[in-house]
Amino acid sequence: MIYRMYSSLASFKELEFHQGLNVLIAKKEAGATDKQTRNRAGKSSLVEIIDFLSGAKAGRDSLFRSEALVNENFGITLDLGNEKITTERTGKKWLQIYLEGENVLNNKSALSNTEWTTLLGEKMFEFHKLPDIEGRKPTFRSLFTYFIRRQRSGAFTTPEKQATDQQEGDIQVALLYLLGLDWQIASEWQRVRDREKTLRELKKAAGSGAFGSIIGKSSELRTQVTIAEARLKEMQSQLALFRVLPQYSELESEADQLTHQISDLSNANVIDTGSIRDLETAMHSESPPPIGELESIYAEAGIALPGFAVKRYNEVRLFHESVIRNRRDYLFVELDSAKQRILARDQEKQQLDERRSVVMNLLKSHGALDQFAKLQSETGRKEVEVESLRQRFSAAEQLEGTKNELDIERNRLTLRLRRDFSEQKERLSNAILAFEETSKHLYESAGSMTVDETSNGPQFQFPMQGSRSKGIKNMQIFCFDMMLMRLCAKRGIGPGFLIHDSHLFDGVDGRQIASALKVGAETAEELGFQYIVTMNEDDAFKETMPGFNIHDYTLPVVLTDAQDDGGLFGFRF
Repeated sequence: MIYRMYSSLASFKELEFHQGLNVLIAKKEAGATDKQTRNRAGKSSLVEIIDFLSGAKAGRDSLFRSEALVNENFGITLDLGNEKITTERTGKKWLQIYLEGENVLNNKSALSNTEWTTLLGEKMFEFHKLPDIEGRKPTFRSLFTYFIRRQRSGAFTTPEKQATDQQEGDIQVALLYLLGLDWQIASEWQRVRDREKTLRELKKAAGSGAFGSIIGKSSELRTQVTIAEARLKEMQSQLALFRVLPQYSELESEADQLTHQISDLSNANVIDTGSIRDLETAMHSESPPPIGELESIYAEAGIALPGFAVKRYNEVRLFHESVIRNRRDYLFVELDSAKQRILARDQEKQQLDERRSVVMNLLKSHGALDQFAKLQSETGRKEVEVESLRQRFSAAEQLEGTKNELDIERNRLTLRLRRDFSEQKERLSNAILAFEETSKHLYESAGSMTVDETSNGPQFQFPMQGSRSKGIKNMQIFCFDMMLMRLCAKRGIGPGFLIHDSHLFDGVDGRQIASALKVGAETAEELGFQYIVTMNEDDAFKETMPGFNIHDYTLPVVLTDAQDDGGLFGFRF
């Protein structure tokens, strides 16, 4: 119950409330012009103040951060749990709440806004009993705003929504909790929607071109991942077995030098082998001319050189044989020398090759530090490549396979919801009957509330004759809110008050307004809650209802927009 609402603003009209129905009237003064509609009298501001003091966010466009009000305190005295407390808040320090009470949160006089909403959730809706689960949970603000619907948030469009931008998951979690049904089903449904949203975004991105080529097909990516993982495993194994040889660079240089030396020796052998071949050819060609040729030469010499003494033939022959013999001896020595050089080189080549074999085996079985670093770097790059392929493969599988999984999950949740409705049949029936009972007091053809188990979660509908009418739609909201008050009272949860501003009665026939006020007064008295209503005077007294006098419930403070100081704040801004 709310006892009092006040402000440090000197011109503010302090309000005191009582149990049951409280009606705050905005009247049109005699002589007021048609342009003075009472829309600025402050009726909706009463709801805004209570919302502000109940932990609402106060952005830059908030009424309470305006220049005219930012430094003013606003306060309210109300019951919270079993304690009567007073809370204050100002637009200047909107992140803090100031409290007065004997046992409020271990006697703390100032709370952060988060601490305050946590406390309100525990005291009003028993959030301390909520199981610790992942996913969406009911929040204090998502439940509380059903009891103080605000025109600024679009709360008067349809019964199940307390704000125009309220999401499906928030609606379902909040209402299943308030009706005493399994709200965790709605939480799981929201997780399905979140996954479907991600899936739609991925499909949209994949269909846009470039991103689609990045993801690829799961079948192709599966092959790429398999091959890449095998190569990575091989590289990791090589890295694990790698042994670093400190003298690796020196041994590499030695192996290179040995190879050059062996090559030089082989080249020299090739030259000597050619020399041997030439020497052997020369040795075979070295022989004296035939005797007949030598005699012929001598005979011709005697004719051509008469008077000269010609040596005897035998002496010449002997000299010639001596030259040939000396030539052969020289060629033999040269041939033997070439063969010895080749033999020596072959022996040296064998020694060098043996050493090179030792060095190469060392190089083969070990590695240099820079090679180890290079292998590490290549392995790291391969790991990144494999992880990228895995993510692409996962995304492709999600794109191609998640839809079926989500369809299965939706069917499972639908069956679970249907089972919960069956198990909680009494609570669901109480809600349906409470809505229908209230509706009967307003219209001859009573409206009803249906809750369908759909593949998208529970869907609330309110069939009523003429429901396209703005006035009838608003009365559906009235019936729905009274149903919530009845169910919450039975469960012992809720704020203990319900507030409707005059926008709820826009377009409503005078008889239905009078009936609604009477039903509200009787229900509040029956269940022991407080029902606060703000109304225009001509709407409130348009029709009368037997056994019900609205004057008995009107507050002594009356608002008007006819004068500058007639509104709730006492001035215009």
